[in-house]
Amino acid sequence: MNTLEIRHDLGTSIGVRDGDTELFRYVYRPDTVQLESPKPYISPLRTRAGEVVSLFRPHDHVWHKGIAWSLPHVGEENFWGGPTYVHGSFYVQLENNGTQAHRRVVTLDRDGGAATFSHDLDWITQSGSAFFTERRTLSASLISAQTWSLSFETRMTNVSGADVAIGSPTTKGRENAGYGGLFWRGPRSFTGGRIVTTEGAGGEEVRGRRTEWMAFEGRHDVTDVQSLVLMVDDSANPHHPPQWFARTDDFACLNPAPFFSEELVVADGETVCFRYGVGIADADASAAPELADAVREQLARLDAITGTSA
Repeated sequence: MNTLEIRHDLGTSIGVRDGDTELFRYVYRPDTVQLESPKPYISPLRTRAGEVVSLFRPHDHVWHKGIAWSLPHVGEENFWGGPTYVHGSFYVQLENNGTQAHRRVVTLDRDGGAATFSHDLDWITQSGSAFFTERRTLSASLISAQTWSLSFETRMTNVSGADVAIGSPTTKGRENAGYGGLFWRGPRSFTGGRIVTTEGAGGEEVRGRRTEWMAFEGRHDVTDVQSLVLMVDDSANPHHPPQWFARTDDFACLNPAPFFSEELVVADGETVCFRYGVGIADADASAAPELADAVREQLARLDAITGTSA
């Protein structure tokens, strides 16, 4: 297998390459407008064969950006983008779209076949108040000729001066809309694809279900081939196993949502940690269980890379 290469565009982004294929680009200092809650994002995201398995800034939800750590209800602040759900008024555009601002690069390294990037961020409200500081780590590894994995870890420290409740539209009163957390938006051609769990493949009836992992099988225009995107929730994450927010009928998305139906209160000065594994494969739904096992192994390796445990 190839050795992963990292390209750093100073002050803007990193790209991780597998030979001639850029597997992903992580934009850590975007030029996003305030309305969309500026935040780092992963886009494009590709399989080892070069198929694009992400969508950036779709017209229906312009704040969806590939894969991003997106939180719609952080206290009364919105770090998701766009309008905020207000019970009784539905979605209302408020002046509360916060920013996840890059502060400094901590790690940029290749070690043991993994490409690792970590950086520090400041979570700033639209009014200019500091809410959280964060250390975020991404690590990519090749698994097989058809698969690779991306590990994502965040350690967020509350610096707001008060306790902060992190929730979702469901915790605010909207039924079955518990999105928030690590959110993946798939290509347009994946609309109508299949959501995969340990019980098999199906549709949106899995939304709200608690499970350790979930995957999405989609088909590409032009090439007419299938790809698989899988997400694994680390067993040490708060509210594990999470409820999942997933869609396929209107568009493709996956989101292990730790705040789906229950808020997580982070005390002032407290640090909360989340870790996820994402598997990307040139494969169909049948490959999901084996890919989930391989991604779990890569998550275990992240302990050694970061020297921490979620």
